[in-house]
Amino acid sequence: MWLQLVTIIAGFALLVWGADRFVMGAAGTARNLGVSPLIIGLTIVGFGTSAPEILVSIMAALQGNPGLAIGNAIGSNITNIALILGATALVAPLSIHSGIVKRELPILIGTTLVAFVLLSDGTLGQMDGLALLIGLMIMLSSVVYIGISGRDKDPVVAEYEAEIPTDLSLSQSLVWLIIGLVVLVGSSRMLVWGAVGVAEHFGISDLIIGLTIVALGTSLPELAASIASVLKNEHDIAIGNVIGSNMFNILAVLGIPGIISPGLVDPAVVSRDMPVMIGLTVALFVMAYGFRGLGRINRFEALLLLAAYAGYQTLLYLSVVR
Repeated sequence: MWLQLVTIIAGFALLVWGADRFVMGAAGTARNLGVSPLIIGLTIVGFGTSAPEILVSIMAALQGNPGLAIGNAIGSNITNIALILGATALVAPLSIHSGIVKRELPILIGTTLVAFVLLSDGTLGQMDGLALLIGLMIMLSSVVYIGISGRDKDPVVAEYEAEIPTDLSLSQSLVWLIIGLVVLVGSSRMLVWGAVGVAEHFGISDLIIGLTIVALGTSLPELAASIASVLKNEHDIAIGNVIGSNMFNILAVLGIPGIISPGLVDPAVVSRDMPVMIGLTVALFVMAYGFRGLGRINRFEALLLLAAYAGYQTLLYLSVVR
């Protein structure tokens, strides 16, 4: 089992590094091809921070462990909101000035509810997976339209412009893009192998491992990006990255196992895990939207989010030991 644990730790470290190189290479390539910084930020950066979850989902589904992929998708969304935004807002309260970020929040709630409806019959079939991937295309189109329509005066534009690398040539960007992708593929295989080994050793389901260890590890790029953004006073990016990542997780990470390895879904996903994810998504909307002015996540709300994460992890632990 020690070999599996070491492999998991190494896989996490390589995932974080590979995701960072992948995002840097993809963003640099897009910039050199003339794509606007706003579109890069709304699409490529969101996809890049979800790349670990997407690759782990593909590997888990291909190896016959769809429960790990499903747990990774849902667990990562719970971790992103409760742990990552909670920890980030504890470092510095988050203020949301961007109208673009606010308009993404209802889209996130919509995609979350659609996923719940699709899984409520206890199965994740190929048609469900196809519907989620089609939703991904629609979501990307909507986000791009929102970005284009508000690009002239939205404060998030300047934040993204400051984050897009400008010192990389096209060839350098492509090299980093390829290196990042190769490392992501290799490290995701390592992580899935180690996680399945640990689950088998302790007699724990793939779903629980996906909801806990794997979800936390694959969310590390979002944690690093959010804390780095808030320390640079880029609050809109800190929240926008989490919103974008969560939408990718629902539509891509959850859709992939439906296409590759369709089948039954653990009843606990519908009765326990998805209601928690929906509740936290609604809480994020209420806190961040700002119905009477600026949206804001203060330190008290950050503590509530962290308490919710601790409570959910306790619930999962109790479900295992019973």
